[in-house]
Amino acid sequence: MTQYGFYFDNSRCTGCRTCEMACKDFKDLDQTHAFRKVFDYEGGSTTADGGVVTTDVYAYHVSAACNHCEAPACMAVCPSGAIEKDEANGIVTIDQEKCSGAKLCLDACPYSVPVWFEDLGKANKCDLCKERTTAGLNPICVDACPLRALEFGDIEELRAAHPDAVDSIAPLPSANVTGPSVCILMSPAGKAWDDKTGAITNEKEVTGEPARAIV
Repeated sequence: MTQYGFYFDNSRCTGCRTCEMACKDFKDLDQTHAFRKVFDYEGGSTTADGGVVTTDVYAYHVSAACNHCEAPACMAVCPSGAIEKDEANGIVTIDQEKCSGAKLCLDACPYSVPVWFEDLGKANKCDLCKERTTAGLNPICVDACPLRALEFGDIEELRAAHPDAVDSIAPLPSANVTGPSVCILMSPAGKAWDDKTGAITNEKEVTGEPARAIV
């Protein structure tokens, strides 16, 4: 089986959100819903001592969508069997006809990927632009990125093409839980998934919660 996935070049991403806007436009999503989100992650401090200023401040952006995991936590908890993983390409989808609105997938996904649609009483998420990828095209986010920070393809081929890539980066969680189909080239500022020195500074945008102070 081919497993489709994403390569993300953290060193190229400027946080412009063109990928997010292209997805919203292609999937006809309103301003309150997004299948791809861009996290702003910042940390460090500046100190002055005897007239000498030193700093270890850093900031970077992470563009993330559904990772079409090897072991999708969302699929494991869905009581109606609405979440399926395609045996041919590994794409994980939510069948809107089967979705019962139990919301269990929202809590189960460590990446907070499923999006709740209150008006429909159902959850939905990135499906890798299945209508495009099955026709041999890239997901719309990949083609939209002006810095070419995203690539799409067989995840093993992407990992082979980018041997320095890793499978997680702060603020995303550890890849050990679900086996995400993603590989990431970290920028010089990039931090490991378990970093405690920084924080998401746009939490209101990506999670609906206010930003947390860096402690």
